[in-house]
Amino acid sequence: MAQQLEIEFKNVLTKQQYEQLLEDFQIKKNAIHRQTNHYFDTPSNAIRNLQSGLRIRIIDNYYECTLKEKSSKHVHLETTDVLTAAHAEKMLAGQGFYAPEVAKRLAIHNIPLEQLAVFGSLTTDRVEIPYKDGLLVFDHSFYLQCDDYEVEYESKDEIKGNAIFDEFLQQYGIEKQIAEKKIARFMKALQSIKKQ
Repeated sequence: MAQQLEIEFKNVLTKQQYEQLLEDFQIKKNAIHRQTNHYFDTPSNAIRNLQSGLRIRIIDNYYECTLKEKSSKHVHLETTDVLTAAHAEKMLAGQGFYAPEVAKRLAIHNIPLEQLAVFGSLTTDRVEIPYKDGLLVFDHSFYLQCDDYEVEYESKDEIKGNAIFDEFLQQYGIEKQIAEKKIARFMKALQSIKKQ
């Protein structure tokens, strides 16, 4: 189990900007890794109402369950349990909850585990590059009928990280457009489909 504060900055990219960054950073195809997030909530949106997100992430044969709780604008407390494939499959099928540390955090918020269910999935092709004491991430995500692109910068320091990220955007001529979290973008897309 890992519990950590995640400090990250995100910005929307166009397809053209994304492809240009892959070129500028000389990213080879085999450096792009695919991951899928399966999002959970209760029927009353208990997790969403906490401005939090709960997911199982699958990367190749690696499975983890993470609860992200908002601390401030750019900071989240992440609680993560590594799962076996069998436990991940059971959780996705609604047959139990096998992430003990995440369960403890959910209990603090009185969220009933038996009410949790998957409400959607989002797949991302991701590139991660060490950059100025942090991590630069280029993401191409696809979900429902959407395709989107973003750049993230993860830092250990909110003030320094913000300055480095602003400088990066300026250097590459990218207009500042703060990206919502993936789960929020997914929810918007889901709601617009339900309205149709």
